[in-house]
Amino acid sequence: MASQGINGAYPGLHTHVGIRSMDTGQMPRGEYAEMGSQVMSTVELTSENFTSVVADADLALVDFWAAWCGPCRTFGPIFDRASDRHSDAVFGKVDTEAQVELAAQFGISSIPTLMIIRDNVVLYAQPGALPETALEELIAKARELDMDEVRASLAEHDHHGHEHEDNGHEHGDNGHDHAHEDVHEGQAGSA
Repeated sequence: MASQGINGAYPGLHTHVGIRSMDTGQMPRGEYAEMGSQVMSTVELTSENFTSVVADADLALVDFWAAWCGPCRTFGPIFDRASDRHSDAVFGKVDTEAQVELAAQFGISSIPTLMIIRDNVVLYAQPGALPETALEELIAKARELDMDEVRASLAEHDHHGHEHEDNGHEHGDNGHDHAHEDVHEGQAGSA
């Protein structure tokens, strides 16, 4: 899939990976998002606020979850602790039961799913409840990436994707440098 806005709904958010897929459900989180200049814990993300919250973030982590999901309830406190440690990043939660359309726009089919977005580029989107150390490693890797290189790689992927579409058939790797695939797919195995 070529780099594009997610189903046209979020035109500034780019990815080339197919997006697949918490909170304990005890209290709404959005109202605690910002108090003065101090950013607090997690933000409840909805179709109405997703773009405004995520687009302005240098680094955003989005947790797709549901109250009935056992692994989601396990991952929720890990996600919340990480949000406390990384107050410069946006940590948002999408309740897939309440935000069915938003979850569908991202093709969420398994929960919990963690999505990491930096500079409006989806760097990671995988289902599964991560242990705390793996989450911290992913956050560190996302911060370390040279986003100019990532954008150049996405542009190259777009260029090759258009060539493939224009020819009416797909090609294998053909020696093209697809280093960005390591960014997306390599993280899951290395975490």
